[in-house]
Amino acid sequence: MSNHQEVLAEKLVTYTLQLNGQVFIIENVPARVNEETGEQFFAPSTVERLQQIILTKEEPDHFTKVPVYSYAV
Repeated sequence: MSNHQEVLAEKLVTYTLQLNGQVFIIENVPARVNEETGEQFFAPSTVERLQQIILTKEEPDHFTKVPVYSYAV
């Protein structure tokens, strides 16, 4: 058993989701971030808000072009 303790920092992160061939990017999302691994944890209310933004197709703040690459060689 390890005495290692996770260090979580409150940060604003960018959340990205691909759904039905569309990419959604949501900026300034509050999260607790593991300082060592970078893993992000979201409060239930934050998850509900993310779902609301995506499912209700709210008007975006702005659009951006995203390059897409294929891994296959």
